[in-house]
Amino acid sequence: MTAAPTGWIERLPKVDLHCHLIGTVRASTFAELARREKLDLPDEPERIFADINSLPPDPALYRNTVIPVPQGRSADEPEVSYSLFQASKWVIQTLRDADDLTRIVYEAFEDAHRFSGVRHLELFFDDVPEHLQGLGYAGSVEAYAEGIRLAERDFGMTGRMIKGIDRSKSGEEALARVREVVDNPHEYVAGIGLDNLETVGPPERFADAYRLAGEAGLGRTAHSSEHSPTAQNTITCLDMLGCDRIDHGYYVLEDPEVIARVRDEDVTFTVGSTTSRRSWRPWRRASIRAMLDEGLGVIPCSDDPGMFPTTLTNEYRILSEQIGATHAQLRLMALRAVDACWLPDDEKARLRRTVEDEISELDREFALV
Repeated sequence: MTAAPTGWIERLPKVDLHCHLIGTVRASTFAELARREKLDLPDEPERIFADINSLPPDPALYRNTVIPVPQGRSADEPEVSYSLFQASKWVIQTLRDADDLTRIVYEAFEDAHRFSGVRHLELFFDDVPEHLQGLGYAGSVEAYAEGIRLAERDFGMTGRMIKGIDRSKSGEEALARVREVVDNPHEYVAGIGLDNLETVGPPERFADAYRLAGEAGLGRTAHSSEHSPTAQNTITCLDMLGCDRIDHGYYVLEDPEVIARVRDEDVTFTVGSTTSRRSWRPWRRASIRAMLDEGLGVIPCSDDPGMFPTTLTNEYRILSEQIGATHAQLRLMALRAVDACWLPDDEKARLRRTVEDEISELDREFALV
């Protein structure tokens, strides 16, 4: 059982399939834009980002789970906490025009390339905020796409966008959002993903929206078994929503039959060791360890790297140093991430060959073969 050297992890070619655009924004960019827009904030922008800490919901929901959920505060929680959702709302308020949208996409790719050697990145994007309605859906997507094009030119990366479906909204609203995607096809919009707190919207509410996405050939994913301590939501996402992969999925551990099924079907789970709920980070890591022990197909993601903060390299490092994933497991994760991405088949095949060749070269350099 060989551990991966730190240098190998740092240089490993990576793919990130679960990353929220607003959550990638740099603290320095938020500060610059907030001051430009004269946004009235309760503290300095940099201080707000440093103190992001989403407080857990009612602990009574999480008693007697397979992996015990912490019931109290953690030692690293700030005196004043700002939730991830509140910080995200403030960031959105600072975005003035298409150039700002292009900028934050480009910076997301630049940071993924610089700090983690990411070769392919898929970014969740949300509904157009009210103050940017003049851009419309098509205009905002084109602004995002320009950021990807610039990153592809400058960093040799590839990228796609995932339309976030806000589960706090109605099924009818979700269907309208998906119809907007389908009626305005764009080469860089590859799929949809159900997001927001799992406790505010059960997956079955969005069956019609997901059916339309599937008919249009869009990729489908959903945040599942993350906030609701049940494995059943993941089964609903697979069977009723037709999801290609699952974001998070830790509470599949609550049901041995579900564990067996998702292992047999080789379902891919994008997992994050780092979360804005600081007190839950040990639980997250223990859950990922248990998922590995059960032979489940996990791959690391950065989720909201600018706001946690973290990087994909850091997530791989935590997997190795704190969770105990072996070199062979990390190698498999890197390749599984390529296989689970939503690039066209020919581009995916090229990326697979490149990543495989680079990993083999790293293995030889670090004497891991």
